[in-house]
Amino acid sequence: MEAGSVYFIEQNFLPFQFMISESSNYRESCEIIRSMSVRGAGAIGALAGFAMAQACNEANTVNYVPFITKARKEIEQTRPTARNLFYATEKVFKAGLTSPFNAIREAMKIADKDAADSVKIGEYGSGLLKENCRILTHCNAGWLAFVDHGTALSPVYQAHAMGRKTFVYISETRPRNQGSRLTAWELNNAGVPHVIISDSSVAHYMSQCKID
Repeated sequence: MEAGSVYFIEQNFLPFQFMISESSNYRESCEIIRSMSVRGAGAIGALAGFAMAQACNEANTVNYVPFITKARKEIEQTRPTARNLFYATEKVFKAGLTSPFNAIREAMKIADKDAADSVKIGEYGSGLLKENCRILTHCNAGWLAFVDHGTALSPVYQAHAMGRKTFVYISETRPRNQGSRLTAWELNNAGVPHVIISDSSVAHYMSQCKID
């Protein structure tokens, strides 16, 4: 977030185009969540926090509390697929009751913590991945879905960075194809060997003992 605007990766354009877009107010940020331009629990939570901070920044002193209270309700009604959204709006709303500056600072802290937590997940989780480990993923839990690094994919990236060989089976994840559109795009850019499989073939690969 810079100067009242939030910058985000437009996920609906991937894997064909990588584009960073701008949201200049909280209502635009709400629409970004609704349209799935930003997906993933951590990323949605961070954007919700920034949207709440934008609302605090946009409110005037006359009707400040009613304005941000209404904004909080709008943000929480966008696409509440995980607790992250409610956690962020609540924390930033409470900070914003004292000042817009505190709201922005709290939103930044939430985003930074999301990235730091993902690093730790990678550090601990990479120790579970043995050499030539074969991993199955569903949907997207990489750095696109969070502020950075990701959760389920963070150990894969860290293991790969340490030179440990891994192979990832990516389920396509219908109906939005987050696996084939987002996870595969991430792994391809990171140089991690992978293949996309249909959702319905997952049980077959497991029965053949091809998933560790």
